[in-house]
Amino acid sequence: MQFSNEHQLIKEAAEQFANQHLVNNSEHWAQAGALPESLFHDLGAQGFMGILLPDSFGGANLDYQAYALILEGLAYGDAACSTLVSVHNSVGTLPIYHYGTHEQQSLFLPGCASGKQIAGFALSEPQAGSDAAAIKTKAEKVGNEYIINGAKQFITAGKSAHLMIVIATLDDHHHTAFIVPTNTPGYIVDKVEKKMGQEAAETVALRFENCRVPESYRLGEEGQGLKIALSQLEAGRIGIASQALGIASRAFDCANQYAKERHTFGQSLNEHQHIAFLLAEMATRLEAIRSLIWRTAVAKDAGQPVKQLAAMAKLFASENAEWICRQAIQIHGGYGYLQDFPVERLYRDVRVTSIYEGTSEVQKMIIARSLSEHA
Repeated sequence: MQFSNEHQLIKEAAEQFANQHLVNNSEHWAQAGALPESLFHDLGAQGFMGILLPDSFGGANLDYQAYALILEGLAYGDAACSTLVSVHNSVGTLPIYHYGTHEQQSLFLPGCASGKQIAGFALSEPQAGSDAAAIKTKAEKVGNEYIINGAKQFITAGKSAHLMIVIATLDDHHHTAFIVPTNTPGYIVDKVEKKMGQEAAETVALRFENCRVPESYRLGEEGQGLKIALSQLEAGRIGIASQALGIASRAFDCANQYAKERHTFGQSLNEHQHIAFLLAEMATRLEAIRSLIWRTAVAKDAGQPVKQLAAMAKLFASENAEWICRQAIQIHGGYGYLQDFPVERLYRDVRVTSIYEGTSEVQKMIIARSLSEHA
């Protein structure tokens, strides 16, 4: 795939950062269950924490093609890091940029772009995952404040984030968005979840108990909450598709190298036709994933509707990335099942990509509806 000179430099910068800062630390961070705060400062210095934000707020002022390349490169080094960077750059900061007042933008975005502050997004609830309209967290207007009560589930960076975009309901049906600093009294981390993979990207259950937020921290108008939340999901899906690609690329490289070095029955593994054909199919699927993500990012940058394309990219990337990681383990044989080899963790890390930011089933619903509307 041919890139412009600028995009080639961005791609190389992300890959260099991953090799220097992420690859050799990924396993340690997974065992520790957290990423170091200094990492986000380093990411901010590279422009990776304000990818889509304008330079007036300290951002890198890049496009979605660059966003995809950066997420792919970071995911190659560490999936957990790429998850936090994806959430932060899409559903964490973009709602403030697109719907916030100038005062809100000036207060929050420079810190986010520098990596000194991490932004998160709290929509899902214990009873409302894919069905966003079913959320029950409530906000009550009292004077010049809103009092938030309720619970959120599966929230990325809910403990380490400095600010959270929270969607709550007014009068049981007016979904409204709020910027909630995480040091606000009543913002409570109930539980840090133990997960199958991506252990360093903490996922938490949140509780809000009489959490008071000033009216000046309401994001957009009352009743705009779902519009604000859903409008950023295309960016999130491009990010997760790119993440899946990065994880799968690392798994493929591990498998390809192992197949060259491992000898059975008097020849290297990659000289056995079945293994050679399997590697060929893995490489082909990687290029197909990359092409679909790139087409989506180019269309997004051109201002074209990409709801269907983003769903296709996320669906195709996540499902095929998991397949590629599974085959990488198979090529390693018994060693692939051991934690001594990266492919074991890569398979656990990639599994969630077909679940968060909309399950594969939800992506199929979006695609099917789009096809029906344009039939």
